[in-house]
Amino acid sequence: MKLGFCTNTTIVSSLPSAISAIIPHFTPLPNPSFSENFTTSVHLRCAGRKNLVLRVQNLGYKGEQQPVDLMDSEKEVVELNRNLYQNIEPYCTGFLKVSDIHTIYWEQSGNPNGHPVVFLHGGPGGGTAPSNRRFFDPVFYRIILFDQRGAGKSTPHACLVENTTWDLIDDIEKLREHLEIPEWQVFGGSWGSTLALAYSQSHPDKVTGMVLRGIFLLRKKEIDWFYEGGAAAIYPDAWEPFRDLIPEKERGSFIDAYYKRLNSYDMETQYAAARAWTKWEMMTAHLLPNEENIKRGDDDKFSLAFARIENHYFVKRGFFPTDSFLLDNVDKIRHINTTIVQGRYDVCCPMMSAWDLHKAWPEADFKVVPNAGHSANEPGIAAELVAANEMLKNIIKKNVL
Repeated sequence: MKLGFCTNTTIVSSLPSAISAIIPHFTPLPNPSFSENFTTSVHLRCAGRKNLVLRVQNLGYKGEQQPVDLMDSEKEVVELNRNLYQNIEPYCTGFLKVSDIHTIYWEQSGNPNGHPVVFLHGGPGGGTAPSNRRFFDPVFYRIILFDQRGAGKSTPHACLVENTTWDLIDDIEKLREHLEIPEWQVFGGSWGSTLALAYSQSHPDKVTGMVLRGIFLLRKKEIDWFYEGGAAAIYPDAWEPFRDLIPEKERGSFIDAYYKRLNSYDMETQYAAARAWTKWEMMTAHLLPNEENIKRGDDDKFSLAFARIENHYFVKRGFFPTDSFLLDNVDKIRHINTTIVQGRYDVCCPMMSAWDLHKAWPEADFKVVPNAGHSANEPGIAAELVAANEMLKNIIKKNVL
């Protein structure tokens, strides 16, 4: 079943100055009429990475583009755009039925003929947001967002039935085929990094590059750190409400105690547990407190999906066969151009996981943001994520025939 609504949308959110960052060797025409001249036609012929053809036309610029020399990279990296792009609206949205139970929401924005990139949201259960589109150049990228099973606009809401990592990997493939995309770039943070690694290891031939943030490998020590009292040493004030919802006799495993309540037959019991779970995470997600983020814990609909689905996956250890599954399978993706972005003071997904991934995969670029926590919306992390996408964009342009 394929449902969708598409409209032709002119992208008017990126300013001409942004174009100079995209194609630095073009000279702008004097006072170009943005509404008239800012028209792109990017044609892709996908016959494998070595055969990728990309032509950018009618940008309202003159001159010849010079090849980007990524080997002389130090100066180039400094000049990469590191600013979030302007807000844009989707040009196409829809729902895809992926099982007898589940239907997922998806959307596309940016350039309909651009290089496809799929955004994998966190949680699991967090859903997507309009701000997620801003990490990507809308002139170059065809930006695909979707809400994973039970999250965001996907239905049924907060459903745990047929909701596993392997189901989500199948959904990503179904969406790729539905949108007729031969291969795409993958972008994921927090749980999204977990899913990005698992998907790419399952389908390495479908991934042109990866950007990963706030690495979460779903190992027992990571779960124990955040949900069994480790992070409480840093955030005791945020921890106590999370702890106090559970009677002392059940505090041997907070994950199990919350599982019992999040799956109670009483909805108010579910909501109370969901609010406590969600607020604990939202209060620790930024290096400096972010009140807007913390208030998300007051939204019962969001909190229920976020807490129930997260807890479900964590109780099941991500449905992975071994604790080190993602690290053990790095060889399958070692060839993929990848950047890892990690906040030094990330409490939710502490740097030990990113460091372990870096040691197992030294070929991937590893960026530690010294003044950041977990959230992708912290300035230093957002800048590195945009720059990582810009680097992959330049690699693709360098391979243009």
